[in-house]
This record gives sequence, structure tokens and C-alpha cells, in this order.
Amino acid sequence: MNYYLAVDIGASSGRHILAHLEEGKIILEEIYRFYNGMDDKGKHKVWDTDRLFSEILEGMKKCKELGKIPETMGIDTWGVDYVLLDKDDQKLGDCIAYRDNRTEGMDKEVAGIISEEELYLRTGIQKAIFNTIYQLMSTKLRNPEKLTNARSLLMVPDYFHFLLTGVRRQEYTNASTTGLLNARTCDWDHELIARLGYPDELFGELSMPGTVVGPLKKDIENQVGFNCNVVLPATHDTGSAVMSVPCTDENTLYISSGTWSLMGCELEEANCSDKAREANFTNEGGYQKHYRFLKNIMGLWMIQSVKKELEEGYDYPGKKADDDYSFANLCDRASKETIDSVVPANDGRFLNPDSMIKEVQKACQEQNMQVPQTPWELARVIYRSLAVCYREATEEIEQITGKHFDSINIVGGGSNADYLNELTAKETGRSVNAGPSEATAIGNIGAQMLAKGEFASLNDFRKCVYESFGVKNFKA
Repeated sequence: MNYYLAVDIGASSGRHILAHLEEGKIILEEIYRFYNGMDDKGKHKVWDTDRLFSEILEGMKKCKELGKIPETMGIDTWGVDYVLLDKDDQKLGDCIAYRDNRTEGMDKEVAGIISEEELYLRTGIQKAIFNTIYQLMSTKLRNPEKLTNARSLLMVPDYFHFLLTGVRRQEYTNASTTGLLNARTCDWDHELIARLGYPDELFGELSMPGTVVGPLKKDIENQVGFNCNVVLPATHDTGSAVMSVPCTDENTLYISSGTWSLMGCELEEANCSDKAREANFTNEGGYQKHYRFLKNIMGLWMIQSVKKELEEGYDYPGKKADDDYSFANLCDRASKETIDSVVPANDGRFLNPDSMIKEVQKACQEQNMQVPQTPWELARVIYRSLAVCYREATEEIEQITGKHFDSINIVGGGSNADYLNELTAKETGRSVNAGPSEATAIGNIGAQMLAKGEFASLNDFRKCVYESFGVKNFKA
């Protein structure tokens, strides 16, 4: 029996999931889970890559303990963040997180070199202040010695693959989130990189999902107790999630619902039109160079932040010592509330406020709407606000592409939120198919299985996903 290991690391947690085929279905087994989160270090918010890598190794050891040695493994994470290495392959400084404020004002610095219109025409990537292009501009202006001493730039999953194998690979789907790829050539835009004054040697040959990076290094093999090949998945977590969308119908939109909600469709060619730019849509790289034409919506980050504040002791009217702040209970209790307030969930004010609860309340107050007081009212406001964002994005996608979409397929952890799924169907007027919830890990595994020859095509893999996990339907 062939086992495949997906290491899926999100902004709040990571997990190791083993998979194998059994009677034509994909069987998943979560064997390890660990915490992730940004740390405050000095003036910056950073990712502790040393700790994360130690967790990767700990999870791999579980495979040995279980006697289930994977044929291959691959790691996916969020996009835009990176590590710089010097001539000796040593890390230059910390891996600064995308929610750090160092990029404030960097959009104006970049716009002084290349207009936002031309930048979008070249890259097709939405303007987001945390994009790698702006992170690098901050480094260039404030810590130029880091770029001077750098010899390699590796996105976070590329860096972990390097630590496992000693081989440096820059994977395409994650590289596409940087804002430095040409949307037509699917390669680094070296002319753009030169204009921005970034060292060209940092941007080498790109590798596609399914590429074999190599076997584990000997010291890693000794630590985890086995060897296997590392195979590149779509290392950007949304790229992996979209691979596992079970409905391949052209009339279906997808939402990859997690910390972020990524809503869009698949296109054969990037849409770099003015309409797409003005609506802030992005063209990210997908499996087999398909484009993920999508919009970033704030997503479950808002409810995750509220949950964290509640667990840390936030006080509210009628609070009880045994109140349950699980996502399932927040979602269920929200469905029983009557508050009709909504907030512009995609507004930058919700990106990293000191208190998400107070920010939501303040936004309602500013709009002369009822201010939510209890956790359940807050949850209802957030879920309703997300559904409104989904409707607006649906309308924008149809206007920009000239296509009509009959249904929406929600994958990822948010597909378990039945109340949000019901709101989405009602608000958009489209039927909603929810599942699978483990979309990112499944897509990661899919790239490995395709590389191994378990499936003949992406469509064959997607059919197997549907047969293995099914979907839950919500009518408009």
C-alpha cells in the first residue's frame, strides 16, 4: 500500500495527514497537529521557522511510529512570505509575517517606479499591501544589506523543502503570489525585478507542482527514521485547495474557506483587464498553469480572532463560566440570533486590529446599525457580512468574465459552517455545495498521487475526491 504525506501549515495551525487509496477511494488519517501563529519579536511580527520545522520533523516521526512510511511527502503553506539565504545557505534574519506593518507606504514607493495599472497588466496580481513585492521594497529601503548579502529567496514551503533535502526549488503557484511573475509567460518578470532594484539572482528557475525535489538528507533521515522523496504540491495552500474542488463544471465558482476566503473560478488565460484590476481580483498560478482568478475576502480570520478574545476572557452581558466558544457552537448560536447588522468584511480595518470584537462593534456604530454585544450576535454579524461579500464577488466575477455561474463549491474548514453555507446560498441566489473540508491537504496529496501515476489526470483525481468525500448541498 502506498502512503502519501501532506504537511499542511496554515496561519493558525499545521497538521500531518497521511493518505492512501483503498477500493478506489482516498482515505485520510491525521497523525499530528501543531500550533502556528505570529510572534512579536522586536518591532516585527514574525514566523518562528525553526519551531515550525521542528514540528514538521515531529510529525514525520509519527509515520515511523505507525509503521506507515510515505512514498512521498510535500508541504504547503500560505503565500507571499519568504526567507532570504546568504552564500552559505544561512537564513538572513527572521521570516517577517505578512500582517507586519513594515509594508505601510511601500505601495507608493513601488508606484513611483511602475504605475499600478502597468503592474497589474504585467502580473495580474491584486494590490494587497502584504504582497512580496512590497515586503521586498521595505527591505530594500530599510535593510538594504539583507538584499546585498542574499543569494537565494525561498517562499516558506520552499525553505522547508530545502531544509529537508538540501535542494533549492522555487515552486510556481506560491511564486505567483509575489506580484513579480509575468502573467503571460508564467515566469519571473526579470524586467520588472530590475526596475524595482531587486537582485535578479534571487529569482531562478521555477518548478511546477509534481516535480520531485529529491530524497531526504541523511541527517533528516536519521532523525525521522525513514527516507522518502519530497514532491512539490501546489505549495500555496489555495492552489492545493482548488485542486480538490470536486465539481469540474464550468458553471461553478469555488470558495476556499479558511483564515481567508478565496472566491473565484479557473481560467485558461489570466484576466489582466482594467475591470479586474479595479475590482481587485488576482490571477494566481494553479496546477498545470491554470489561473485561479479570485478575490481575497477576509474570511474566517474575523471569527477566529473573536474566538481567541473570548477564550482570553473578554467580558460581555450575560456571560457564563461554561459558555462554549467552539466554532460549531458560535455558528449554531449565531443562526438563532436576529441582529441584522453587517460590516464591510473586506475592509483593511479588519486585517489586524488590536481587538476584532471592538472593531466590529465600532464599524456597526459608525453605520448607525445595532451593535452586537454577545458572542453569538458578533458571530451572526460576521457570517452575514461574509455572505454579502460572497454575493458581491459573484456579481463582479460574472461582470468581468462575461460568464454565468449556477452554483458555488465551498471547500476547506469553512465548508463545515452550515449557517454560513445557508446564508451564502440565500444571499447569492446560487446553490451551494460544501466539501471537502480537508481540501488543502487533499489537493497536496493529489499532486503527489498524480506524480506517482495513481491518476491519469486532474479530472480523474477530482472525480475520486467527490466519490471519496462527497458534498453537502444547500439550496438557494
